[in-house]
Amino acid sequence: MRFSTLTQRVAGRGAEAWRIHFLATQKARTGADVIFLTVGEPDFDTPPPVVEEAVRSMRAGNTHYTDIVGFPRLRQAIAEWHEKTTGQKVGADQVVVAAGAQNALFSAMQMLAGPGDEVITPDPRYSTYEAVVGATGATLVSVPLLPEQGFHLDLQALKAAITPRTRVILINSPHNPTGAALRRAEVEAIAALAQQHDLWLVSDEVYAALSFEAPHVSPASLPGMAERTVVVSSLSKSHAMTGWRVGWAIGPVELARHLHNLFLCMLYGSPGFIQDAALAAIRDASGEVETMRETYRRRRDLVAPWLDRLRGLSCRLPDGGMFCMVDCRESGLTSQEFALRLLEEQSVAILPGDGFGHQAEGFLRISLGLPDEQLVEACRRIEAFCQRLSGAGVRRARG
Repeated sequence: MRFSTLTQRVAGRGAEAWRIHFLATQKARTGADVIFLTVGEPDFDTPPPVVEEAVRSMRAGNTHYTDIVGFPRLRQAIAEWHEKTTGQKVGADQVVVAAGAQNALFSAMQMLAGPGDEVITPDPRYSTYEAVVGATGATLVSVPLLPEQGFHLDLQALKAAITPRTRVILINSPHNPTGAALRRAEVEAIAALAQQHDLWLVSDEVYAALSFEAPHVSPASLPGMAERTVVVSSLSKSHAMTGWRVGWAIGPVELARHLHNLFLCMLYGSPGFIQDAALAAIRDASGEVETMRETYRRRRDLVAPWLDRLRGLSCRLPDGGMFCMVDCRESGLTSQEFALRLLEEQSVAILPGDGFGHQAEGFLRISLGLPDEQLVEACRRIEAFCQRLSGAGVRRARG
C-alpha cells in the first residue's frame, strides 16, 4: 500500500537527531549507568500549587469539552503575561491555547505557508522545524548561524535568501540548540526585512523566560510588527510542565480565527483541568521561574568552562536556555563519532549537532537538565574520554 507524500516531508535529518538518545535508552535497559544529557527536560517538579489546582479542577468535574482555542480566562492571563514580559499589549482574542508550543508552531505554520512558498529559518535550528515546514508543502530555506560569531545570524545571508516566493521567516531566541540570544539590533534588522518584503515573522520564544544575559526582545513588540508576527511559547520549560502540553500562539485576530477552524477538526480544545492548572502557573509560580533560571545559569557556569578547557573541545557560555553547544572539531572526530564513542566508552549520552543542521556538524548539544552532581560526573567522564583521545586531555588556559 502507498502512503501520501507527507510521510517523506515529515522525515529527514531532524528525525535522525535522536538516534543517540534511543541507543542510550537501550543501553540503560541493560543496567548500564547512563547519564542522559540529550533531552531538554527540566529536572524540576511542576510547582505544587499548579498540581493542586489541576486536582481541584478535576474533582470539580472540569473534565468535559472546553472552548476550542482555550478558556477566555486563560487566554486573558496569557495576554497579560505576554504584555508584562514583552511590552506588547494584546487581547485575549489574539491568543490561541494549544497542546504545547510544538502543536502551536505546527498549526500556525499551516495557516501561513503552503506549496510553492518558501520559509526561511536559521541553521542550526531546532530539529522539528524541517518537518513543520515540510508538512505545509513549503520549501525550507536555510541561512547560517555562524559559529565564529557565537552562532549569531548572518543578516546579509538572510537578506540574500529572500525571494518573491518567501512567505515566512522563522526565528528562535534564546536559541535551541546553540543557546545564543538575538540582540535588539538583530531583531530590529529582521523586523525591517519582514516589513520591507511583506513577510510573516514567526518567533519561537519557548526559552524567553530563561534568558541570562539580557532581557528577551520579542519582535512583536517592535513598531509595525504586531500585524505580521506570530509568537509561539509554552509553560514547558519555564514552569517544568513538559508533560502537561500547554502552549500558545499569539498573533493577529484573523490568525486566531483560522486556528479555531483548524482546531475544530484536529485538537478540539485542551482539557479544562489542565487549563486551570496553566492559569495557576501563570498567576502564582513566578518565583519558581526565577529559581529555574538561576539554576540553569549556575549549571551553565559549571559545565561550559569545564568542557572549554579540555583538549579537542571548546564551549562558549550560552546566553539563555538549558543547553550548551560544544565544539568538538579539534578532537579529530565527527559529532556522530564523538557522541557514539562517548556513549559506548563512558555511558554519557549527548546529541550530535548534525541533526540540527549542516552548520552544527562538529558540535554537540548538552542538556543542563540534570542535578549538579550528575553534571559533575558527566563532565568527569567526558574529560576521561578526551584524555584517552589525546593522551593529555586538558589544554592550557587561553589568552
